[in-house]
Amino acid sequence: MTSCNFRLLISWIGVLSMGTLTLSAQQQAIENPPDWAAEVVWYQIFVERFYNGDPSNDPRPQDLTGAYPGFVPENWRVTPWTHDWYAPDPWFEGLEQQRDLSGNPMEHFNQKVQLRRYGGDLQGVLEKISYLDSLGITAVFFNPLNDAPSLHKYDARNWRHIDRNFGPDPDGDIAIMAMEDPTDPATWRMTSADLLFVEVIRALHARDIRVILDYSWNHTGVDCWAWQDVLKNQQASPYSDWYWVQEWDDPATDSSEFRYRGWAGVPSLPEIRETVHMEHIEKVEPFEGDIYAAAAKQHIFHITQRWLDPNGDGNPEDGVDGFRLDVAAEMPLGFWRDYRRHVRNINPNAYLIGEVWWEQYPDKLLDPLPYLEGDVFDAVMNYRWYRAARHFFNASPDTISVTDLVDSLQKFTGNLPAANNYAMMNLVSSHDVPRVATSLYNKNKYKFNAGPSPGNDYKVNKPDAATRDILRLLLIHQFTYVGAPHIWAGDEMGMWGSDDPSNRKPLIWPEYTFEKEKVHPYSLVETEDEVVFDHAIFNLYRQLTYMRRQHQVLATGDIEFVVADNERRLLAYSRFNEKDEVLAVFNTSQQQQSFELPVKHNGTYINLMDGSSHKARGSRVSVAIEPGTAVILALSTNSWISVEE
Repeated sequence: MTSCNFRLLISWIGVLSMGTLTLSAQQQAIENPPDWAAEVVWYQIFVERFYNGDPSNDPRPQDLTGAYPGFVPENWRVTPWTHDWYAPDPWFEGLEQQRDLSGNPMEHFNQKVQLRRYGGDLQGVLEKISYLDSLGITAVFFNPLNDAPSLHKYDARNWRHIDRNFGPDPDGDIAIMAMEDPTDPATWRMTSADLLFVEVIRALHARDIRVILDYSWNHTGVDCWAWQDVLKNQQASPYSDWYWVQEWDDPATDSSEFRYRGWAGVPSLPEIRETVHMEHIEKVEPFEGDIYAAAAKQHIFHITQRWLDPNGDGNPEDGVDGFRLDVAAEMPLGFWRDYRRHVRNINPNAYLIGEVWWEQYPDKLLDPLPYLEGDVFDAVMNYRWYRAARHFFNASPDTISVTDLVDSLQKFTGNLPAANNYAMMNLVSSHDVPRVATSLYNKNKYKFNAGPSPGNDYKVNKPDAATRDILRLLLIHQFTYVGAPHIWAGDEMGMWGSDDPSNRKPLIWPEYTFEKEKVHPYSLVETEDEVVFDHAIFNLYRQLTYMRRQHQVLATGDIEFVVADNERRLLAYSRFNEKDEVLAVFNTSQQQQSFELPVKHNGTYINLMDGSSHKARGSRVSVAIEPGTAVILALSTNSWISVEE
């Protein structure tokens, strides 16, 4: 597409109308995303690093059994919350002489830090719910809470219970689990951690905050009860068909021939067997099939029902509001269709979002259409949107034009059902990518070489003021674009960090005094950064969340790109309906720009960022915008929100 002169105000009409539906009410309940999915502001919590509300339940060495790297140092201790991130723990000493589960020497910081625990728990979440409410978020996405030995909890010991160290009585919970038959839901009881999670759900719901829970049905951990039975009994195990076992051990030999598939080749994550084997290392693509063992599938369904309706009374109000499904593209579509029907039959208003990400790393992202046709998911994590937006606002890894961005955004939405576009989770960082500030601070390709190493100059120190200016533009775009904005816990505090594991630092609550970050993992640079809660960043996030909540048109309105001027580096789009309009205007050039915008209503438009007014004259409103800044113009004269902490 050629460059646009601003005087022409050439528009690309990307109207996302809901269309006329002729489906039955039951079909709509199955096929459409819940209405609330378009309206929320997401907040993602990684409990182990969120807040330690109960030090008495902190992890002990025995609680780490089964997690990477496969051993626990004798002098291991919980790491102090305020510890300099890259500074070694005392128990790091001597790890270089040991090997992990894959036989690799423990030479690097990223290996050693997997052993760290900080003691975050559900009591910590309860104590910070008022903080979440003050931020203005309206939905929480919990990373896995299932009982597991790792910090990330994707290596489940069991799926049916909340992690023992997230509740008030780890030993009592272990005793309860030991009395149950894992395959018989009639024997399952509620542990203290389970009951505390139900209380967290209740407390969040009382503030009108939705809750979804993360699960990976693709694999378990090596400490899982079913896997342990397979290891012990081999082919004779009743769970021998649950996993991808490639070769059984021959008891007639002295060596072990036992071989199996672990997710992405990771031996601590044995994969659940499907009816079709697909190799995902080189390429990921949608495929038909199901989970091989009917008993494994039914077990997953029982777990799902447990958290959708914890008290089992048929009313799902006490349960989670949906699920985020990990590595969803690596499981068969037939399973997901059955899973959707199961979930919606329990709670017709539940939300299902899939992690549908790479087709071929690091350049090609999956088209989510096969997962968003009404029979699988309501949305996917919108990595495609973020990579394009980062590319444009941050020139990462190079500069693209305004029209290139518009073309990309319209391509992403053009083949998807309108309702699913609105339900997308628009994220700029998460537990799987660098924190947004660090991502913008480095101009590298998206999630490629996104961390420090002896061979690169990736910056891990506190991002600079120029990065903060770009972040402001990106956030304004995130909160005004189609789809539900997402906050990775800590971004609103001003945190920084490279890719996993450094995106998982403990949150920098203002009541704590943190050690300065002085240490670099490879001694490549010498910095001394204060680690403190950033009130200015927090207030920006809060202003944007309240803006989003006040202006319904930002959640459900149509979108039209009204300015895409390559020469002047101007972008503007309108979010509108019959009665209201909000315009987002971006000047990514180095000069002040003055111009006129087309508007759909004759009235006064208020800049939501500073309260200034702009009177429409006919179908135009005049705008003057500083270089590298954005304005948000809303029709209502009562629309300015000034948020101070």
